[in-house]
Amino acid sequence: MDIKQARKNVIEQQIRPWGGLNVRANQALADIPRENFVPAEYQKLVFADMEIPLSSVDKMLSPKIEGRILDSLNLQGNEEVLEVGTGSGYFTCVLAKLSKSVKSVEIDQELYELAKANIKKLKLKNVDLVNDDFVCSNFQEEQFDSIVIASALPNIEEDLKKLLKVGGKLFIVVGSKKHMHASLVTRLTNTDWHTKSLFETRLEFMKGHEPVEQFSF
Repeated sequence: MDIKQARKNVIEQQIRPWGGLNVRANQALADIPRENFVPAEYQKLVFADMEIPLSSVDKMLSPKIEGRILDSLNLQGNEEVLEVGTGSGYFTCVLAKLSKSVKSVEIDQELYELAKANIKKLKLKNVDLVNDDFVCSNFQEEQFDSIVIASALPNIEEDLKKLLKVGGKLFIVVGSKKHMHASLVTRLTNTDWHTKSLFETRLEFMKGHEPVEQFSF
């Protein structure tokens, strides 16, 4: 496999046709060696249009979703970014290439250690990894220019929106098991936010934040 050509094909055949048109972002996706972040048993699928499993429950985002996230955030290089769901660290590294700094939270200990090792190999100095559950109150003294939630939530909590600086953007997938959609939340002022629905998609729910089952009798 010609790795460089395969990466280029991902951009041209998967990301761009689905709306990922940000040239600077696409270059970052191409520059970070995705194959280094994929488990050995899935190396043949490294550039496939799918969510590659990292564990029994965790998966990498698909390339086309990554492209759409970067398009919606339109990172310029001076942003402080919060990522929830580090996984193996691939998208963390892409975000780091495009921004001033990235704080990434991963609840799974093994994935945290894997991402830490992967990021160290690339010698990125602007990434801060946190091994913990994601709780908004843990970030009360911090605000971010961009936030990426790499798993689904039942709704957009007010405390999450308040982690944005004025002018900041939050990418999030919300909904139920039957219907989810990606949204972009922009903080307009200290008290006002604008939410735009982007596209329908589906991600696994964030651990510990799954919707409560509703039973009817």
